[in-house]
Amino acid sequence: MYSILLDNLYPSMMRVFLIGCILAALMPFIRAGTPEQAESENVVSVGLTEALHMYVETQFDAGITHARSLFSRSVSASDTIAIYEYLSVCTYAKGKDYRTAAYGYLDSMNTVGPCLNPLPQEFWPRELADKWYGLMQAKGSITCPEESDAGLTTIAFLPFDNFSVEKHQKRLGRLSSALAEFFAYDFSSYSGLKVVERTKMDYLLKEQELVKDGRVDKATAIKLGKIIGAKMMVFGVISQFDDKSARMGVKVVNVETSEIITSVDREGKPDFNRMQKELVEELAKKLDMKLNEDTKKILKESGTKSMDALDMYARGLEYMDRYDYKLAYEYFKKAYEADNGFVQAKTKMETYWPLVG
Repeated sequence: MYSILLDNLYPSMMRVFLIGCILAALMPFIRAGTPEQAESENVVSVGLTEALHMYVETQFDAGITHARSLFSRSVSASDTIAIYEYLSVCTYAKGKDYRTAAYGYLDSMNTVGPCLNPLPQEFWPRELADKWYGLMQAKGSITCPEESDAGLTTIAFLPFDNFSVEKHQKRLGRLSSALAEFFAYDFSSYSGLKVVERTKMDYLLKEQELVKDGRVDKATAIKLGKIIGAKMMVFGVISQFDDKSARMGVKVVNVETSEIITSVDREGKPDFNRMQKELVEELAKKLDMKLNEDTKKILKESGTKSMDALDMYARGLEYMDRYDYKLAYEYFKKAYEADNGFVQAKTKMETYWPLVG
């Protein structure tokens, strides 16, 4: 009964949530200047909002037509990128036959200015994000200059190495990327930090062939940190040898000197959510990072205490990284069903709904 109820509620829940997420990502970059510009940009804002409703209703052709009509007015470069961004995502959602056209919009964005807006956004399908990184890399830099501002410390999280044995090896192997993502998600709430996206790190690790036998080649990864402008890189390890005990350890390395800045670890019952939260707080203290009330709330609400939900989420990430959005959505959905307070699972599930809905 609960599953049937959720199935009936998902579409309406996801429409509201996804529209809010995409609007929050796009609208800050629609800027007003003169009264004439303000009027034009208001039209773009309203128009994209209407187009987004069409996207989450899977009315892709109508949304594309509506978004294209916004070019009939004089729009800023930043607005132009926001429109092309929508067109790329919406065209991609139509299916494999439209992928080339979707990539063409990325080329247009790259021509207008790849660093005008922070790209890619969280709501982009994974393959589009990888294509964007490829375009940036072809231009000579995968990182925009403003991402290395003196006021922010850039930090990157690598997939966790898994030293478990027997049945725990395969099960925890799936958590490698998920744990790195959870650490990155929590640390992104701290002020003064710029966290490198997991998708960007994963793209570069694959491009540079830095993952061997499921483990990251650390010496070469440090060089990668310099490419992306990171000041610190975080390496993690997870291990479980029986049903009663596990260990999680994290160390932070200075990219310039390759020296270990600090390290933390936990041993005990295989409660990986508790371990992760405790390590985040301890690591933040050692790095002298401030914890305000908003950060405390984010740390409390993120992640999941359900091992089943965590496992389903990790499977979802695996399929997402393979561009298998149907299976990715199904596993994110299962993760949310196992724990409907699992924020990251809900976000991912709703992001991929239009691609399978």
